[in-house]
Amino acid sequence: MKILIINGPNINFVGIREKGIYGTESYEDICTRLTDYAMQKGFELEIWQSNHEGAIIDKIQSIYNTDVKGVVINPGAYTHYSYAIADAIKSIDTPFIEVHFSDINSREEFRRISVTKAGCIDQISGFGPDGYFMAVDKLLNL
Repeated sequence: MKILIINGPNINFVGIREKGIYGTESYEDICTRLTDYAMQKGFELEIWQSNHEGAIIDKIQSIYNTDVKGVVINPGAYTHYSYAIADAIKSIDTPFIEVHFSDINSREEFRRISVTKAGCIDQISGFGPDGYFMAVDKLLNL
């Protein structure tokens, strides 16, 4: 089974930016833990990140008709206003789970709105990097 993790803008700066919200663990360390978890559980994992909306849409579209069985997506700030990413998610039959480090429902009003969630089978927020593992486990159990 192959799972893809798509990370949006500024996720590569986790551990650097706003540590009180996003934690101190580096993006590289999180990716290493996820890769180790995939090897332990016996599934193929690709982790990909971009700060560019169009690149994220291209990546989503690229999985059409491939062996990717599930996608974990952290759209970053695009969560709140990218109808283009939301449409791309809905155009693919592959199940998506949206993940956020912080609890977006307890933050600023604009962060409580997710336009991308509608195309996902679930949303996990507020568990820091552990949300990725929760999402992966949920996809593995589908």
